[in-house]
Amino acid sequence: MTSSPTSYTVRPLTAHEWQQYRQIRLRSLADAPDAFGSTLAAEKDRPDDVWATRLLLATSSGKDRPLIAEISGIKNEFAGLLWAKEDATDTSVVNIFQVWVAPEYRGQGMAAALLRAAILWARSRRAKLVQLGVTCGDSAAMRLYLREGFQAVGVPEPLRPDSALLEQTMRLVLEQTPVATDIPPEK
Repeated sequence: MTSSPTSYTVRPLTAHEWQQYRQIRLRSLADAPDAFGSTLAAEKDRPDDVWATRLLLATSSGKDRPLIAEISGIKNEFAGLLWAKEDATDTSVVNIFQVWVAPEYRGQGMAAALLRAAILWARSRRAKLVQLGVTCGDSAAMRLYLREGFQAVGVPEPLRPDSALLEQTMRLVLEQTPVATDIPPEK
């Protein structure tokens, strides 16, 4: 963690930032291999066109919200990542993946800011539920999700096939608040 707070902005990734996305995704997998369903070995040799297409499809789908935390004043200095995606079978559910903050920026609220931005996006889509998986244990990630109101559901399952690590599904039920289009016009 840095000695003084770092100024950053949470924003959606754009399609042309696929190289920076690849860089931070691979860094996250190298730094925290036990936090993700995928592995560095599975991702590192993917061709450039796969990375570019992944981000292009996500940024144009309207169903994905890849977010980054960018250090203020330093273009393309990405310090955090989160991917939100509408569930393929239930559009009232938004799934959260790939949550990670660079070690040098941890402890400054960046993960919470990314998570809150994803929840806000889910609310804007009228989602009823946000869900994610977290590796079991007393971790900063688990404490964050509990602080933000997520609750464990179901029984832990293996993080990956043939893994001794367990992943806990957690859910946040979203209270439905009216959005501007729900307000009747004044008479």
